[in-house]
Amino acid sequence: MADAPKAPETKAPETKVPEKAAEMGGTRQSLQRREGGRGGDKGLSLSERLVAGLSDRLYASPLHAMRLRGRYPLKLLAVAVDPVPGNAAAGERLVAGRLIHAGHTGFVRDLDFGAASHPLAWREWAHGWTWLRDLAAHELEAKAAAKLAEPLAARWLARFPAYEATAWRADLSGQRLLMALSHAPLVLSSTDQVYRSMLLSAMATWARHLDRAAVRLPDGVRRLRALAGLWAAGLLLPGVEARAQAAADVMEATLARLVLADGGVASRAPGDAREMAELLLHVKAALNAAGRPVPSFLDEALTRLVQGLRALALGDGMIGAWGGSAPIAGDVLIRLGQQAGLVAQKPGRSEIKASSVAGYQRLAAGTTLLVVDAGPPPLARLAPDGHASTLAFEMSDGPARLIVNCGGIGGLPLPLPAPLAAGLRTTAAHSTLVVADTNSTRIREDGALGLGVETVDIESRASSEGLWLEASHDGYARRFTMMVRRRLWLAPDGLDLRGEDALEPLPTSGLRRRTPCSFDIRFHLGHDVEATPTVDGAGALLKLGMGTGKLWQMKVRGGTLAIEPSLWVDPDGQLHKTSQLVISGQTEKGARVIGWSLKRAGK
Repeated sequence: MADAPKAPETKAPETKVPEKAAEMGGTRQSLQRREGGRGGDKGLSLSERLVAGLSDRLYASPLHAMRLRGRYPLKLLAVAVDPVPGNAAAGERLVAGRLIHAGHTGFVRDLDFGAASHPLAWREWAHGWTWLRDLAAHELEAKAAAKLAEPLAARWLARFPAYEATAWRADLSGQRLLMALSHAPLVLSSTDQVYRSMLLSAMATWARHLDRAAVRLPDGVRRLRALAGLWAAGLLLPGVEARAQAAADVMEATLARLVLADGGVASRAPGDAREMAELLLHVKAALNAAGRPVPSFLDEALTRLVQGLRALALGDGMIGAWGGSAPIAGDVLIRLGQQAGLVAQKPGRSEIKASSVAGYQRLAAGTTLLVVDAGPPPLARLAPDGHASTLAFEMSDGPARLIVNCGGIGGLPLPLPAPLAAGLRTTAAHSTLVVADTNSTRIREDGALGLGVETVDIESRASSEGLWLEASHDGYARRFTMMVRRRLWLAPDGLDLRGEDALEPLPTSGLRRRTPCSFDIRFHLGHDVEATPTVDGAGALLKLGMGTGKLWQMKVRGGTLAIEPSLWVDPDGQLHKTSQLVISGQTEKGARVIGWSLKRAGK
């Protein structure tokens, strides 16, 4: 075992946050979760759920089947290039006769795409035909790959010749069209004219179905997926050209609602922003293949999405686990930037800078970066896997992650055990303050985010003396009659971070008494950070990995500090054992303020 790091022979770091400098004006914001009262977001309304149910019955009716009749295309007008790389290992397994996804295996020899024995996650993936992307990535000889893909496509067509609720779901139909159009050499190389006609006819039918179904989907990634498939089909399939402009018009309006001016997305999930960017790249590839100009709104939305994602990356280029998304690897962000035609980010001179994207605040000074969740949770309808993470932060020093959140499930190649997946959404799985081990925003039994944080007030300021961020939320106001406030200050050289976490009592009626309760302030550490308590028990030494050998020291004022086990889920879904620093205490009648600092030893 490596020797424990020794305490640096330096003066113990201060824990008090300096007063805000008056040198430069700051900004103030009050971010609301939703308009109106505090009844809590209940997801889709009753009328919306009724419309969805009626739509399903309509799509399964003979009337809808009649509406889907139309001209049968004889060939594609062009073939687009899939902008998203596949998984070569998954393609190799397909060649071996196994369709593996989300931990489940479907055997090609007797595959029934609709069998109830297949989990829903597997069926959704199989209906979207993204296995074509993996087969293409395996770089098998073209004819050999087609001999594998075409029988699978034919089997799917025979199993689902008419509407079926899951297989023909609008977003999955859109994904299936994108895959068939961009991997046409794998599914349309056959000399069997009956099969070719059947597939081309089916593609035109799916487009006609989407012409009616896509607009009925609520705002979100699923709607964009359906619209992207419809738009691409209108560009590349003869007979459905008129649908291209209609899809473009609806997508423009949808993007205006989902993609914010600063590059964030309404769901506040980086994984959603990534998929939206990839869908726009798919449409752009179809436009290029068809020789059509790319509308300015598409390029502008794509640029904003990639720039917004870049703003959430820490020093290793990876985006952390926010809003239900798993961490996003740095190479994904590099690829998206290249495909969007954006200049690669290069390390420049040290600068002190603050910025914000979709309620996330970014503080940068020297080699230190912080990303803080300083916004209210999104509406439940936009983020079914949202996290109760308000005022949590992640921090890096160069390429080494010092403070993290535990993880998320969105975008993982394999599902996590249900208890772990649920635990990752809790406030305790994030580097923030938790009262009485309860979530700052409730996670209901149906998985939706319920009552909790409705308003986040933010004040930020930057000057030559450092960066200040002060934010508060009302997530515990109803249950514990307390506001939570977090103050952060980052020194201009990035070597000193100071924080204060406060619980401030709210007025109560004469019939309600405020009782003391416990609280914890958690700092989940990067998986290669080694933590050792200081001799006085009021701090810890943190030795960073990544070959840096850097040493940071935490000091605490006003609470007791402990080092406890934790975990981190990486972009591939692998679990890493790590540690967390936990500052604990009890609330009092007056305000309770805990001061802490993180200071790098040496330069």
